[in-house]
Formats: sequence, structure tokens, C-alpha cells
Amino acid sequence: MSANRTEKEQVRVHIRWMIRRDMPEVLQAEQESFEYAWTEEDFLRCLRQRNCIGMVAEQGERVVGFMIYELHKAKLHILNFAVHPHYRRLGVGLQMVAKLISKLSSHRRTRITLEVRETNLAAQLFFRSQSFKAMRVLRAFYEDSGEDAFLMQYRLADDVSEDVEEAINRIAQFEEN
Repeated sequence: MSANRTEKEQVRVHIRWMIRRDMPEVLQAEQESFEYAWTEEDFLRCLRQRNCIGMVAEQGERVVGFMIYELHKAKLHILNFAVHPHYRRLGVGLQMVAKLISKLSSHRRTRITLEVRETNLAAQLFFRSQSFKAMRVLRAFYEDSGEDAFLMQYRLADDVSEDVEEAINRIAQFEEN
């Protein structure tokens, strides 16, 4: 099976802003990717926020992946990230993460964060392969299932800012004792 995987050709995608016309394909990728999928209203409510950005990965005329993220003062926070099942393991997700990392800068936004479901091992392994680290467990994070989430973070190599996630974690340890 792994021999077959290495023979699969990587696809080049064009990553651009999400537009209204993309919504049917985005919703299809979302529904085929997640048990608890966002609705069109969820997407629109999110994208109406000033600090929320939607981008799609396009191959030819087809949307094969998307990401929704928030801009914060010191970080980007991924809210939703998916690659259509037929286009997985072809480098689409890698190109989308590379696009996000290219938006970081050592003097402004230095981190990317996201929550990943405890049961979504594929996403955990994918983001780990992209130098994201699991920072802590968020108990009963998902309202739909009561499931825990892992808070994962990517940091620029030259980021010397105080690590807020780790600071919170240390405080939480003292409070429990």
C-alpha cells in the first residue's frame, strides 16, 4: 500500500480567496470530511466577521480543499481545514499549510493554532508532520459530541515571544493540586 502512495502524483493547486460561488464545492468537501459538518450558515456567519478569512485550493476549475482562519494580533487561528477525500495525500494540505506559514512574520504574527478532535488521528498526524505541536487537551471542547480536542500550535523558528499556551498550562497544573 505504501508503494502505491509514493507513486501517487502530487498535485499543484492555486490557493485563492474563497468566493460565494465556491460554496457548493466547499460544502461538499466539508460533508465528506467530517461527521459533524459545518452548514452553509456556519460558513457565512464566520466569514462575515472582519477577522475571518476563507481560502480555497483549486485544481483546474475544481475546489479540492479549503481553510477558514481568524487573524489575531500575534497568531493565525485555523477554524476549519479540509481536503476533499479524492485529493488527499497528494500535497494539497501541505500547500495550504505552506500558504498560512508564509503569512507569518517574526515581528507580528508568529504562530498558527488550531483545535483537533481527539478522534481525528489523521489530522493530528498531518499537522504534526508540518511541525505543529500538541500544547494541551481541551476537555469536552466540542458541543456536538462532548469530545476533547488537542490544541495544536506551529511557531516560527525565530519566535521568542512568551508562549501563552504553555504559561496557561503551567498555571492549570498548580490549580489542580
